[in-house]
Amino acid sequence: MGKIAVLLNDACAERERLGIAPGLAAHTLAAGDGRAVEDVVCTYRPRDASFEERHARYRVALVGAGTFNCRGPHGRDLLTPGSLLLGNVGEGFECGHEHGTGDRCLAFAYEQELFERLAFEAGVRGKPRLKSLRVPPVRALAPLVADACAAWLTTAMDGRSAENAGRNFRPTASAWDEVAVRLAAAAARFAGAPTRTPRSPRNADRGVARAVRLIERDVSQRLELDELSREASLSRFHFVRAFALATGLTPHRYLLRARLRRAAVRLATNDARVVDVAIASGFRDVSNFNHAFRAEFGTTPRAHRRSAERRADERIDPN
Repeated sequence: MGKIAVLLNDACAERERLGIAPGLAAHTLAAGDGRAVEDVVCTYRPRDASFEERHARYRVALVGAGTFNCRGPHGRDLLTPGSLLLGNVGEGFECGHEHGTGDRCLAFAYEQELFERLAFEAGVRGKPRLKSLRVPPVRALAPLVADACAAWLTTAMDGRSAENAGRNFRPTASAWDEVAVRLAAAAARFAGAPTRTPRSPRNADRGVARAVRLIERDVSQRLELDELSREASLSRFHFVRAFALATGLTPHRYLLRARLRRAAVRLATNDARVVDVAIASGFRDVSNFNHAFRAEFGTTPRAHRRSAERRADERIDPN
C-alpha cells in the first residue's frame, strides 16, 4: 500500500507549499446502480479543528494511508490502514487528525435499498444496522482488502505506470461492483454485533498513531518493540495493550499483516519474482513468506498472482 500513500504525501506537501487551507478531495472512480466508489484524500493537520459530517448513504471506507480519530454514535475509534470505517444512513460523525497529518480512503457509498439487499443476501436478517464505527484489519478481511487495494492502485496509475507494472488495464464497473458487494457483506456481518472491549486512555491513542505511521512508512524495515514503544512514548507493556485495543491487533500481527497486504498488491500489479516481492515486503526468508501468505490468504503467492492475471484478462476481454 506504499504507492497508495504517495498521493497523500504529495497532496499534503503541495498544500503546505502553496499555503492553502486543508480539506477533503474526493475523486469518483465508479458510480451507478445504487452505489459509488470514491478515492478520498484528506489533508487536515493536527492543529486543525475536527470536522463534522453526516452520512447521506450507508458508508464503508477502507483506510489506505494515514491515521485519524473518528467519533460517532457507537463510540470513538482510531482508524489505521487496512481497517474499515462504517456509517449508517443519517448518522453524524466527527473526524480529527490530532495524531498526524492526513489520510487517504477508498470510500464506498450505498443507497439504502441496495445495502439492505446485500446484507440480506449475506445472511443478515432484519433491517441492517452497523453497530460499530470500525472493523479492524482482521485476517478474515485480508483477501478482500488486498483485492480492493490492487484495484485502487491500478486505477490510480497513469497508462505508462500500468504498462511498466505489467498490467495495462483499469478495473471495470463490474470489478468495482464485486468489491462493493463483498465489502457491504463484510461490514454487515462484522458490525452487526460488535464485541465490547475496554478502551485505552485517550492520550495512548496519540502514541499508537505515531507507531502506526512509523510502521506504514516502510513496512519492510526491521522494527523492534522497544523502538515502537519509544515512538509511542509508552512502556512496552502499556504500548502492547494500547496498540491492541486501538487497532485490534498486536504490533507484531499488525506489521506482519501490513507486509502481507503490500506483498499481495505487488503480486497483483507487477511481474517481479516472488522472492523479490518477499524481500521488498520485509521477509528475509521466502519459505516463511510463502507460509505466512498461505495462512493469511488461503493460497500461495504464485496462485494469487495467476488469479489476479485471470481477473485482469477478463476485465480486458470479458468475452
